[in-house]
Amino acid sequence: MDIYGIKNCDTVKKALKWLDSNNRHYAFHDFKKEGVNRVQLTAWENQVGWETLLNRRGTTWRKLPDEVRDNIDRDSALTVMEENPSIIKRPVVEHQGQVSVGFNADEWASTF
Repeated sequence: MDIYGIKNCDTVKKALKWLDSNNRHYAFHDFKKEGVNRVQLTAWENQVGWETLLNRRGTTWRKLPDEVRDNIDRDSALTVMEENPSIIKRPVVEHQGQVSVGFNADEWASTF
């Protein structure tokens, strides 16, 4: 299982704590340190859609120019996420060929 996110993100902290307390093995990849590339973003987007990956609630989204936010589409969203990984909803989980986004303890208990 591979977990992608930002180490100091509260949701990522909750997810990692849940994994640890449930004895799940994982590899953590920090967007801030490692970044994310277009190939990986495209693979995730193909499974969950760019709208799911793009965090429109955070500070990074609000700091984008109005022109970018008003005209966002798949290609521009992938570019924005590649350039600003902080705008990706977290955590992104790759597990057994599937991708999931976000953390919900009940869902994780039945999935992982």
